[in-house]
Amino acid sequence: MPHTGTAPLDPARPGTAGLHGEITHFYARQMQALDDGRTDDWARTFTEDGVFLLHGGHDRAEGRPALAASSAKARAALAEQGITHRHWLGMLTVDPGPGGSVVARCYALVVATHLGGTPTLHRSTVCEDVLVRDGDAWLVRHRQVSRDDLA
Repeated sequence: MPHTGTAPLDPARPGTAGLHGEITHFYARQMQALDDGRTDDWARTFTEDGVFLLHGGHDRAEGRPALAASSAKARAALAEQGITHRHWLGMLTVDPGPGGSVVARCYALVVATHLGGTPTLHRSTVCEDVLVRDGDAWLVRHRQVSRDDLA
């Protein structure tokens, strides 16, 4: 997803620190739902027609049913192997987008732990989202995840 060319949020401007906090809280809840295996709850953090693209669209899920099914399949495979994943997001930037949307970009690390084992860094990625308001909540309309280990 290309940069929108919009001016970054100014943390000194009233309200922008609050928005950054809202988005940070959104991601904490979203990633905990995914890591806890609540795949339907995780899918509901996307718009009805939300899109998830992994590494340029090589893996794609579109719409809540596909998002829930894809994450449930991945979760089942990890459980079968005795692996727990934890997602850690950081270096978050939040910029205004068109029509009141927000463009968020962060680094996302996935830590894998085998039952009885030592946590290891499984994957390093960049996550770029377009978020839209739904009442008091935020939803992902479009997510692009780029893996650092793939060209």
